[in-house]
Amino acid sequence: MKKKTKIAYFITVAVACVMSMTACSASYYSQRLKRMQQSETGVSNPSTKEELEEAIKKYDKRASDLVATQAQEGRWYQSLGIRYLDEQMYGKAYEAFQQALQFYPNNASLYYYIAICAGYIANKELDYNAEGKAVADNKRLNYLKLAESAYRTSLKVDQKYYKSMYGLGVLYVFDLAASDSSVDYAELAVPLLEQYVEVQKRDADGMFVLARAYFMEKEYDKAVAVYDQIIKLNPSAKKVADAQANKRTVLDAQYKNR
Repeated sequence: MKKKTKIAYFITVAVACVMSMTACSASYYSQRLKRMQQSETGVSNPSTKEELEEAIKKYDKRASDLVATQAQEGRWYQSLGIRYLDEQMYGKAYEAFQQALQFYPNNASLYYYIAICAGYIANKELDYNAEGKAVADNKRLNYLKLAESAYRTSLKVDQKYYKSMYGLGVLYVFDLAASDSSVDYAELAVPLLEQYVEVQKRDADGMFVLARAYFMEKEYDKAVAVYDQIIKLNPSAKKVADAQANKRTVLDAQYKNR
């Protein structure tokens, strides 16, 4: 056999061997994986009624273990989001809470946290690409609308989730009202905040926001009544002083609008 022919022959044999070994290896690992899966549950090819019942029990246990693992992963994402939130890393927190929602789509608190993050991001939004104030304002408004949607979804999941009730009221009165004049956000805020303070009777912060909403709606008597409630409640010297100052502002506006 000529030298070149010999070399070609050995190359062909070598390639064939490698291909054969690869196929055998793939087959081996496939069979091994199948055996491992069967050994985990002790189920191979059940045929009798007893074997089938036993197989179902074992696979049910495996399914329960999987659900428990995924539940734990969801809780970890939520905990991670809270840690990011504590560190004021709002973008990272937002992403973590989004991941947690994949596991717990009916968790009112997760939507509340997403709304909080979106609100903070909106108020920190900068014109990084120098696209102009209008573009930056539009991005900010989009985040505020996202926060509104998240708060509303939270309240759909749990109508008595008062953190979202208060948060949405604040968002309407102080953020969206200043960013979007096409909607009367104070009007939307009033029933939410009325419901909130009806239950959270000693929450002066909620009362301040409600009084502000009344003032924006020119319901001056109602605003004065709420400030009087705060003064009577006497939560702190500073809050009493703020309520008294705000009450004077309302009374002045009422006098001018007669």
